[in-house]
Amino acid sequence: MQGGGLEQIVSALIWMAILLGIFYFLLYRPQQQQRKKHEEFINSLKKGDKVVTSGGIIGEIKSVGDKTVSLKVSEGTIIKVLKQAIASHYQEEDKKES
Repeated sequence: MQGGGLEQIVSALIWMAILLGIFYFLLYRPQQQQRKKHEEFINSLKKGDKVVTSGGIIGEIKSVGDKTVSLKVSEGTIIKVLKQAIASHYQEEDKKES
């Protein structure tokens, strides 16, 4: 009878390992790759790039610091935002929607 209990434990451990593997490949790994891609994007920012912040602000980069970026959002208006708040490059075709 004790052999049956051991088999159940081994079977449960195998199923837990399978579920952990599924969660790793479906959830954790894609997020890790997306985070790495965004980090590379943040490190490649340079003066003159047109970007969109995570808050939806569109601007042109005027200067890049260690942790912040200065954005020109309109004539005479420059704001400072965290690099991590930059979501993506601004695509000109997005202008057609306005």
